[in-house]
Amino acid sequence: MKTTPFTDIHRSLGAKMHEFAGYDMPIEYTGIIEEHQTVCRSVGVFDVSHMGEFLVKGEKALDFIQYVTSNDASRLVPGKVQYTCFPNETGGIVDDLLVYACADGKYMLVVNAANIEKDWEWCCNHNPMKAELENISDGVAQLAVQGPDAIKVLQKLTSLDLSVVPYYSFCIGELAGIKNMVISNTGYTGAGGFELYFSPENALTVWNALFDAGKEYGIKPVGLGARDTLRLEMGFCLYGNDIDDTTSPIEAGLGWITKFVDGKNFISRDILERQKAEGVSRKLVGFEMVDRGIPRAGYALTDAGGNQIGKVTSGTMSPMRKIGIGLGYVGTAYAAPGTEICLDNRGRRLKARVVKPPFRK
Repeated sequence: MKTTPFTDIHRSLGAKMHEFAGYDMPIEYTGIIEEHQTVCRSVGVFDVSHMGEFLVKGEKALDFIQYVTSNDASRLVPGKVQYTCFPNETGGIVDDLLVYACADGKYMLVVNAANIEKDWEWCCNHNPMKAELENISDGVAQLAVQGPDAIKVLQKLTSLDLSVVPYYSFCIGELAGIKNMVISNTGYTGAGGFELYFSPENALTVWNALFDAGKEYGIKPVGLGARDTLRLEMGFCLYGNDIDDTTSPIEAGLGWITKFVDGKNFISRDILERQKAEGVSRKLVGFEMVDRGIPRAGYALTDAGGNQIGKVTSGTMSPMRKIGIGLGYVGTAYAAPGTEICLDNRGRRLKARVVKPPFRK
């Protein structure tokens, strides 16, 4: 398995380690529920160095991004970040990603760890304008400092005023004595905070500085288990569960990142534009349990008569709400908030209700 610059630290802290996307990653330290609540109430630190980063440069950089992604990158100015996806040639999703506008003619794409090789091959094979592409994944370490106290911890380590960095924006400067760090007001938890990008050689320095600065706020390391429950409480999609090569962004409720603007002729635009106009037969919805039960990926969703109408793609017991919550695809007729559906839990039909995420307000 691959390792990150923080793997030895995780092991020394007694983390429960497991393979994820080819990396030896911490799943939990003291427990998923406790770590989840720490992020919601104070501040936690995630090692997300397994994520992938590609640079796109040159006069054709924007043309390339407009062609391979669904969102309108022409609206980006330096210092802004955009959530988007790579549509495939049948209207499915190769991956979801972030686009960072670093400067005119220079962008950074941040892709999912499990899809680095797949995404890199996709970008290289769909670059007719010959933009300059560089895979810098192995040369980037990343920590996500998340929670309501995250900004207080980070502000102790930098002279930059982080309070003026809006959501989905970033700055580049010195933090913990490390220069040229990307400090991004983004995250996958819905609890607020920043993501830090820096050279792997500075990993130990940054880690120690964060935990020294965060002592008064009860800062803790957090594993991928709580990262998953946190994103699910917000209704954020997870690639491989809620979206994949067979699901379209229109079906997945990602029409807001699928822009049919003049001059943007992206891959499978015609298919997705037709879906937008004519509608789709299924939709990704959030639901919460009425009866006691925990949804799990793959469980069937049914109507009151037991007829299957869809299936669960992600599910858990909400650590903050203490009820079962989930995401799943259902027939469009059952997708409206308030619709009563059922979860088939190993032959037991349990009542649930379609709701609009986030589950955690």
